[in-house]
Amino acid sequence: MAKKLYVGGLPYATTEDQLKDLFAQAGTVESGIIIMDKMTGRSKGFGFVEMSSDEEASKAIEMFDKKEYEGRTLTVNEARPMEPRPKRDFNGGNRY
Repeated sequence: MAKKLYVGGLPYATTEDQLKDLFAQAGTVESGIIIMDKMTGRSKGFGFVEMSSDEEASKAIEMFDKKEYEGRTLTVNEARPMEPRPKRDFNGGNRY
């Protein structure tokens, strides 16, 4: 079963293809995505990689966590499920 990894500390210029190529050194990459800022369209410096097995995910964590990549230190760990966020009220609390 595929396992999703969080990858933080990415250089802002990193592309999804570069991310997938990097993690392919640890095994089969099912998917790779870099999270982009909705307003600017620029990278937020983190993303997610889905490895095809638990063993490959563990190997990727071992290979890349706290390692330097293009001048930045990566943080790689098992991704946690996204927690629901409270709805934001842009009306200053007034509902009329």
